[in-house]
Amino acid sequence: MPTYKLSVEVTPNYLPEQSSPQDNLYAFSYTILIQNSGGIAAQLISRTWHINDADGMHEKVKGLGVVGHQPLLQPGESFEYTSGTRLRTPTGTMHGSYFCVAVDGEKFDVDIPMFVLDALSDSGSKRQIH
Repeated sequence: MPTYKLSVEVTPNYLPEQSSPQDNLYAFSYTILIQNSGGIAAQLISRTWHINDADGMHEKVKGLGVVGHQPLLQPGESFEYTSGTRLRTPTGTMHGSYFCVAVDGEKFDVDIPMFVLDALSDSGSKRQIH
């Protein structure tokens, strides 16, 4: 039985040069490393993000691929990309999922558990999240 598994590592980063705290605008980047740790090649087709700020504002973002790519990852291969978001508060969270299709036609989701965006104590440290 094939194993379908992508692992995800996230490095969030506050971007003070693109932020304007006096205007309640806080910019963040996040670098994501996706690795096929399963036993069969799989392609990332789409993504869904849930972005929340400290005031309870919620934004849902859906789209094809990631940063214009739908990477096909062979077992052991990885794909890294950087994207970003803006919040109206200095802290917030993101979580989401990737929709993938394996080369044998099996469809599966990869959960991306919540990670923190924090302009006040940004450390830029990696966190294994799935």
